[in-house]
Amino acid sequence: MEHGFWAKDAFVYLVAAGVLVPLFQRARIGAVVGFILIGALVGPHGLGLLADRLPLVRFVTISDIEQVSVVGEVGIIFLLFLLGLEFSAGRLWSLRREVFGVGLLQVLFCGAALALVGVLFGVAAGTAMVVGFAFAMSSTAVVMQILSAERRVLSPLGRGALAVLLFQDLMVVPVLLAAQILGTQDDSVLQLIGLAFTKAVAAIGIILLAGRFLLAPLVAVAAGTGSRDLIMAISFVVVAGTAGLTHAAGLSSALGAFLGGMLLSGTAYRHQISVDLEPFKGLLIGVFFVSVGMGVDAAAVLPRLPLVLMGVAILVAVKVAMTYLATRIFSVARPLGGELALLLAQTGEFAFVVLGLLATTGIIDHEGASLLVSVVTLSLVFTPLLARLGGVARGVLERREHPKDLASVTAPATGHVVIGGFGRVGRIIAETLEAAGVPFVALDADPRCVRAEQAAGRQVFLGDASRPEILERVNPLGASAFVVTLDAAEPADRMVRSIQHHRPDALILARVKDTAHARALSALGVSQVIPETVEASLQLCAHLLLSLGLEEEAVQARIDAAREKERGRIEQGADT
Repeated sequence: MEHGFWAKDAFVYLVAAGVLVPLFQRARIGAVVGFILIGALVGPHGLGLLADRLPLVRFVTISDIEQVSVVGEVGIIFLLFLLGLEFSAGRLWSLRREVFGVGLLQVLFCGAALALVGVLFGVAAGTAMVVGFAFAMSSTAVVMQILSAERRVLSPLGRGALAVLLFQDLMVVPVLLAAQILGTQDDSVLQLIGLAFTKAVAAIGIILLAGRFLLAPLVAVAAGTGSRDLIMAISFVVVAGTAGLTHAAGLSSALGAFLGGMLLSGTAYRHQISVDLEPFKGLLIGVFFVSVGMGVDAAAVLPRLPLVLMGVAILVAVKVAMTYLATRIFSVARPLGGELALLLAQTGEFAFVVLGLLATTGIIDHEGASLLVSVVTLSLVFTPLLARLGGVARGVLERREHPKDLASVTAPATGHVVIGGFGRVGRIIAETLEAAGVPFVALDADPRCVRAEQAAGRQVFLGDASRPEILERVNPLGASAFVVTLDAAEPADRMVRSIQHHRPDALILARVKDTAHARALSALGVSQVIPETVEASLQLCAHLLLSLGLEEEAVQARIDAAREKERGRIEQGADT
């Protein structure tokens, strides 16, 4: 592609991302669907169809799908690298049961069931097997982006999804190898399989050994120079090297990037690396979703829309049922298993690779490949909706398992505090209130937490604190204050709105992860917003100043002044 056209395509993407995506989000359309719609609009099957008749349209369209796809793949690599920074080797090892248990059964059950569906529709057994197992894979990019946006990567749902996705990445080699074998008459099949397995094991071994004996000393040298540029350069080398190595071995590039991030997770600079790369990850992963949208050919899909929708429905139904079965065999809680099954119900980007290979070798005709590509694309488009349905299904299953929890709420008539979320922060607040003799009622969505707290005699009940009908059960009109401690930003926002629906004048205090969310809640009218990072920094400063010999009163005055200054910044940001 000429440089002028490349720059033009980048400009079109940035304008669309900066203007249209915020509009989609205001219309409660998620960023994932927004980017896909942008791709469909500015791609060759959208406004691009008018480019020959209206030359000016060329300046508002993106012309090169392949170039966009390459950049999008880089976005996926950075996404997995950043996820790897959150997972140390110990944390990953703790997921081994989910990776090689739930992940293995999910791929086997979904692949076999989808292959059977293909055979029932007249597809040759070998082809149906390859396509079935390719369709058993889910989209790492879409799933992890949704979890990352909701700040649930480290939640039980996030860990379960990542475990299954990691095993699916390991299955790329055998599935791709099977697709290649279908298109060749080569007799040395065993040699081909042995070579692929050896390359995969060698690639992972080299990454792990290099991380232990080469990367750690290299980062230490870079840290000694104090240069952020050098540390970022090393990070880019790690991303490119690990992703390239696993790709050369036939594995997923994203798997290599994840391992590279995991190797850096034990260094002191992982937080700085994560902060520096986060904006680039968002833009690049958006390019991937745009490339998916650019592949949507409405003119080809509409005449066969009923057939495509039927294919999507069969795909989702089979994957939900088989994934849920896999989770139950390994004793995953039913509510969590149901949400996980719906979240992983789509087919991933790897299916495009397999379908392209089968179409190139003539195993699948062009019409059949086009139909299956449409099914894959629509399943990706529907993923945010499926994720929301998963949350609803989890709530329904939790209420069925604990039907008496909400009905047994006996909130005081007046003067009590309502706590939304009963994790670490909620428990500390509750213990403080108990010591002060202040009554409280808490709501939490984790059945195990609720059972444990009820056994200890606390007024903690199962329920989604962000739902107005749930809040009605805790007598919001008589409450003296509300405390929001929910981890995810969206449920916290919903809880604030639900409280204000019942009590516009309510005293609301909220704990948030960062300043950006603090400003958002402050704009909603929350009385006091406490960012965890700010309070942790202030406490650290207090201990430091006391250790340096300053008087306690002087230290407290300085900390109070710093707290007020930060509060002013939050309120000023909310006003603007």
